[in-house]
Amino acid sequence: MPGGDPLNPLLHPQLVNPPFGDPGVLVEVRFERRCLLLDLGDLSPVPPRLLLRTTHGFVSHTHMDHFAGFDRLLRVCLGREKALHLFGPPGFVDRVAGKFAAYTWNLAPGYAADFVVKATAVEEDGTALTAEFHSRRSFAREAERIVRLDGGLLVAEDALAVRTVTLDHGIPSLAFRIEEPAHVNVFRDGLDRLGLAVGPWLRDLKRAVFRADNDDAPIAAPGRDGGTVVLPLGRLKAEALSVTAGQAIAYVVDAAFTPDNAARITDLARDVDLLFIESPFRAADAETAAARRHLTTEQAGRLGAAAGARRVVPFHFSPRYLGQEEEMRREVESAFRAE
Repeated sequence: MPGGDPLNPLLHPQLVNPPFGDPGVLVEVRFERRCLLLDLGDLSPVPPRLLLRTTHGFVSHTHMDHFAGFDRLLRVCLGREKALHLFGPPGFVDRVAGKFAAYTWNLAPGYAADFVVKATAVEEDGTALTAEFHSRRSFAREAERIVRLDGGLLVAEDALAVRTVTLDHGIPSLAFRIEEPAHVNVFRDGLDRLGLAVGPWLRDLKRAVFRADNDDAPIAAPGRDGGTVVLPLGRLKAEALSVTAGQAIAYVVDAAFTPDNAARITDLARDVDLLFIESPFRAADAETAAARRHLTTEQAGRLGAAAGARRVVPFHFSPRYLGQEEEMRREVESAFRAE
C-alpha cells in the first residue's frame, strides 16, 4: 500500500552491475510485484525472487555481455507457470531459438507448469517477428507471426509503456524508454475520511486513472466498517489521490556518435527523469570510441543535456579505465551541466 508521499515513484531502476561490469538495468515496478530487465548480461547479482518476478526483458543486441544472462533467467524460471516476454533486434527470435537448441528438453514436457517465452525481433522497417517457446512442448518454435509496431511501441499497459528506437553500432542496437502515463499516489488519511479500507481495489482505482476514465465512473470499494461503498472516480481523485506526470526512464547502450543516432537518442530520451547512457571511453579517446562505434563520456553528457534529461547515469565503462571511475563520472557530469 502506498504511503502519503506524492514523490514515491512506481518505477525503481538500478544498475545490475557496477559501471565496469556487464551493462543492464533492473526496473522494479512497485505495488505490482514485478520487474523489467534492460539487457541480459551478467545477472548473478539479481536475487532469484526478482528474476521470478520479471515479466519482460529488453535486449539491445546479442553481444555476449548483453545476452549471456538468458541462461540464468531460464534456469530460475524453468518449472514455473510463467510467461516471459523478450524483445531484441533483427534476428533475435533465431538467437532465442539457438539458446533453447543448446539443451536437451526430453523431461520438460513432464513438468506440471508450462513456462512460456514469447520472443519478439524488432525489424528496422517498423514491423516485428514474434514466436513462442513452451516448456510443455520442449521449447519448439511456434506461433510465428509478423506484427506492425506503432512508433516503436513494444508494450502498452494501463500502468506503463515501453518504446524503442534502433541505433547504429555497426549492427542494429535497440535503445528503450519506459514511462508511466501518470503517477498516482493514494493518501491513507483521505481513505480514512471517506470511510474506505485499503486493499487490492486500489490497483483497479489506479488503472481507472491511467485509462483517463470519466470522473463520473462509479468505483466500488470496501468500507472500513464493512460493506461496499460506491463513489465517483472524480471524488476519489479529489480527496484521496495525488495525480502527477508519470516517471520516464531511458536506456541507451552501444551506439556510435553519429548525427542520426544523436537525433534518435535525444528524441527517445526527451525530458526523462533518468537517462542510463553508456560512457565506455574518456573524452580524450574520441577517435577510439568512433572506431568501435561507442560514445565517450563527453558525448554521453551532451546527449543527456540535449534531451532535457533531469539526470544522467553513466555506465558500461571500458576496463581500460579501471581506477578512473570518478574522473569518468566528472567528465559526463561536466558535459551534461555545460550544455
